[in-house]
Amino acid sequence: MSTDNQCTYILRKSLLYKTGVEYGDYTINHVEGCSHGCLYPCYAMLMAKRFGKVKTYEEWIKPKIVSNAVELLQKEIPKHKDKIKFVHLCFSTDPFMYGYQKISDLTLNLISMLNNAGIKCTALTKGILPIGLAELSKSNEFGITLISLNEDYRKENEPFSSPYEERIDSLYRLHKRGIKTWVSIEPYPTPNIVDQNFKKILESVAFVDKIIFGRLNYNAQVSQYLDQKGFYNNLSRQVIDFCKASNKEYHIKEGTMTVPLNNRKLNATASLFATQQPVMAVGR
Repeated sequence: MSTDNQCTYILRKSLLYKTGVEYGDYTINHVEGCSHGCLYPCYAMLMAKRFGKVKTYEEWIKPKIVSNAVELLQKEIPKHKDKIKFVHLCFSTDPFMYGYQKISDLTLNLISMLNNAGIKCTALTKGILPIGLAELSKSNEFGITLISLNEDYRKENEPFSSPYEERIDSLYRLHKRGIKTWVSIEPYPTPNIVDQNFKKILESVAFVDKIIFGRLNYNAQVSQYLDQKGFYNNLSRQVIDFCKASNKEYHIKEGTMTVPLNNRKLNATASLFATQQPVMAVGR
């Protein structure tokens, strides 16, 4: 392992693989760890600790670049090409880590390689989407995570990520260049964590083509919020109505809604549906 300024480097035996994530197909994770240091907690960090890839939060926020990522992808594209619908970057790291130009440059290179092989890519970041993405395939789809507009909340819970306004601006620039854009409003906090205007968040990204919405998991404060089921059911309905009104795609993450879509009584009494199984909603 060698060190170069902000980054360390590791070798891997493989890079491209089929994922079981509900809105994924194939994926690559060309970095281990994530400098953004999210404290919700971060599911990717929890899994990395569980499987022994990292031991501490301090280790997790020091990203390690897969130094042989380009060579691996060159070998693996021909093996998987005919089975791939699209490749997502990334499920266990951030492809455009804020302040890490080497990671962004590598990501652009990998997306270009996949596009040159006729493979569509999607990407999600809490960093800044580079305008260079607009020069790649128009089939690609790029998104940001946006769970608040409150910078105090970001600094406390996403301490080393990009400011929300910069994040939205980078997405809007791609939208203006004709690129399909999306936003992931997940993991969304309950009002006892931060009280905010959900409609304003939706309106701030009204230009996007798709919205994904999901609840905050593995958080004690969410568990303490007595009407969490009613809260997430109401917001899920707001997302669906907002998207239908403007012909956008939407995806409500599994476990976020606990009432059927045809049930319009999504109010404070929704906790009555606590015994129902979680549902997932996808549509336009």
